[in-house]
Amino acid sequence: MGWLRKSRTLLHEGPVVRLYQDDVVRPDGKRGLYSHVAVTDGVRVVALDEQGRVALVEDDFYLQGRRMVHLPGGGCEGQAPLDAATRELAEETGLASANLQMLGIIDPLPAITSARTSLVLATDLRHGQVRRDATEVGMTMQWLPLCDAVEAVVTGEISESGSVAGLLLAERRLGQRRR
Repeated sequence: MGWLRKSRTLLHEGPVVRLYQDDVVRPDGKRGLYSHVAVTDGVRVVALDEQGRVALVEDDFYLQGRRMVHLPGGGCEGQAPLDAATRELAEETGLASANLQMLGIIDPLPAITSARTSLVLATDLRHGQVRRDATEVGMTMQWLPLCDAVEAVVTGEISESGSVAGLLLAERRLGQRRR
C-alpha cells in the first residue's frame, strides 16, 4: 500500500465516535495530515417474508434533517455481523430469523472511516417484541415487495448506502435462484 503512517493523534473522543489525525507519507512520497473517524462496524438486514416482502423502517435522521426509509440495522458493537443482525432486527422490527445469510460487505465511506457494513439476508421470520432505544422512538416499520423496494432505490426514495447495496444484492441473489 502506498500510504505510511508516522504517528496518530486523537483529536476528539465521544460516546460513539473518535476523530483522529494521522501524520502520513502519501503515495507520492510527500508528508501530509489525514483526518479520519473511528466508529463501530455496522450491519443492515434484508428481512424477507414468505410473500417476498421486505421489512423496512422509517426514522428521523438528524444530519439529513428528514425522515428516511431504510433497512433495519445499526452498529455491530463488538458482535459478529450475524449476531448484530439478529439483535438489530429484533430491536427495530420485533422479528427473528431462523435463516441468516451474508450478502456481502461494503465500505460506505472509505476516505473517512475504516468502518464496514455487513449486509445480511434474513428469511424464515417469526414475530416477537420490538425493543427500540430512545433514539428510535419515532421509528415505524412497513412491508414492501422486494421489487418495489428496489424501485424505491432507483427513484432515490431509499438512499442510505447499506440499504441500497443490501436491496440490490438481495434482488440479484434471489433472481439468480429463480433461474
